[in-house]
Amino acid sequence: MPQKRDYYEVLGVDTDASATAIKSSYKTIALKNHPDRNPDDEVAVERFKEAAEAFEVLSNPDKRARYDRFGHAGLQGGGGRGHQPGFSDVGDIFSMFGDIFEGFGLGGGFGGSQRGGPRARRGNHLQTGLSIDLPDAAAGCTRTIEISRQETCSTCSGSGARPGSTPDACDYCGGHGRVVQSQGIFSLQATCPACQGEGQIIRDKCDGCRGAGRMPSSVTLDVKIPAGIDSGMRLCLRGEGESGSQGGPRGDLYVEIDVLQHPLFQREGPHLICQVPITFSQAALGSDIDIPVLEGRHSLEVPAGTQPGHVFRIRGGGMPDPRGGRAGDLMVEVQVEVPRKLGDEQEELLRQLAEIEQTNVSPHRTSFLDKLKDWFSSEDDE
Repeated sequence: MPQKRDYYEVLGVDTDASATAIKSSYKTIALKNHPDRNPDDEVAVERFKEAAEAFEVLSNPDKRARYDRFGHAGLQGGGGRGHQPGFSDVGDIFSMFGDIFEGFGLGGGFGGSQRGGPRARRGNHLQTGLSIDLPDAAAGCTRTIEISRQETCSTCSGSGARPGSTPDACDYCGGHGRVVQSQGIFSLQATCPACQGEGQIIRDKCDGCRGAGRMPSSVTLDVKIPAGIDSGMRLCLRGEGESGSQGGPRGDLYVEIDVLQHPLFQREGPHLICQVPITFSQAALGSDIDIPVLEGRHSLEVPAGTQPGHVFRIRGGGMPDPRGGRAGDLMVEVQVEVPRKLGDEQEELLRQLAEIEQTNVSPHRTSFLDKLKDWFSSEDDE
């Protein structure tokens, strides 16, 4: 497979180019290489597709941000449908960006400039959300979601007309879907205001969809979630959006992931942080302790003299990289716990330690009952 060119290079713009500059550059390149202007020129068609692919990414803020950070690899989708931007034929381009070519006498539909009539349009993109637990995000998983989307009407097969009838050609544009407007010495093509570019008027509407050609439907889909995914990342299920009109391609479905907080692990990018309590004696004398990891438990050696707040790093113990890079690390922060209550023997040993260290500590506290016993004893002595 040939190496993809840099999208900024394809459109001839700088990496900090504005949305207006990107659209203007794409328009210039697309018009220059338009199939109507370059009949039987496969090289021009490939340049036309390449420019549309670059524009699809750079004109979308989310896709552009991922591309700027990760390059072409950052645009690979999930959901069991690996997706790199691209168009299999110019019909897809016309259905998505056809309005750009209006007014230039060029084809904006599948039939080119000579046919007119109803234009195929891509269906709308959809977006939904999905929450998963941290262990599932680390291991990767498959989840089933249910969405509502517009589907082609089964009664009229998407025509919008009652079965047995056919739409009438638009009287205003003669069925071409476009009208020519004269401005001085110039003549410009524009979308027909009567039929909105469809080239036809439905007078006898389908009873099922009332002429819309589509109806709402509920569907269930399996979403394959890659290991290491993080909150805010979106998976693209290519062709799982709403159905197109007049035979146009389906839109896409974007699934935004929310990784729920975990009671033991705090996530920072690819790394995990876990705070583990240890006793003073374990910190001072050293110990082997069991700590939680994503797979279960792990034995950690705490050397003698470990200070409060010390962080042990376990390489590769964090989250996997969804793009196949090195996994993050697990940082274990030890917290030396000070007991709130001491037994008599514990207190005695600590006081002996304080004497050895010549450390000033609070005097021994007597209980209320001991104080009361002393009080009564002093009264009896009187």
